Amino acid sequence: MAQPAGQRVRPRRQRSEPSGGGEVSSTGPQPTVGVSQAPAGRQAPSGDGGPSKRARRKPRRARVYVTRIDPWSVTKAAFLLALAIGIVIVVAVAVAFWTLDSTGALDAVSRTVDDVLGTGGFDLLTTLEFSRVLGLAAVIASVEIVLVSLLATLFAFLYNLTVGLTGGIEVILSDD
Repeated sequence: MAQPAGQRVRPRRQRSEPSGGGEVSSTGPQPTVGVSQAPAGRQAPSGDGGPSKRARRKPRRARVYVTRIDPWSVTKAAFLLALAIGIVIVVAVAVAFWTLDSTGALDAVSRTVDDVLGTGGFDLLTTLEFSRVLGLAAVIASVEIVLVSLLATLFAFLYNLTVGLTGGIEVILSDD
């Protein structure tokens, strides 16, 4: 016996409305329901910390061994790190010199040196000019940049040589 076309219920996908958090969940196809029965809708998961559809899984973990380090990558990273440290050295020396000069500490030290050495040809203030101090800081920073870059590259080569004996560094990755 066929039902009139207006009373037939087709199975369809039913979408629930977003529940505040912007989540849209779709439920599977609903069974065909007779005309006199109301469809039983599923409720969307509540955002109040109630039980969710999926049970929480433990985070996956993977053990990875670092068996080779690219020396060129180490050189680039070490150079950038050393460059940042060199900039910090130059700025710190400039700020320290400016602070000592503005508080008068350099004048006091210069008078003390003159008193100890006598009235001679040594003048501390002309020896400690700002341009000389900043130039010395720049030389020290550039030597630091070169040494850190070279030593990091050397250590990368040494690590690659010794990894055959040690097996490498074990790193545990997790999807927490």
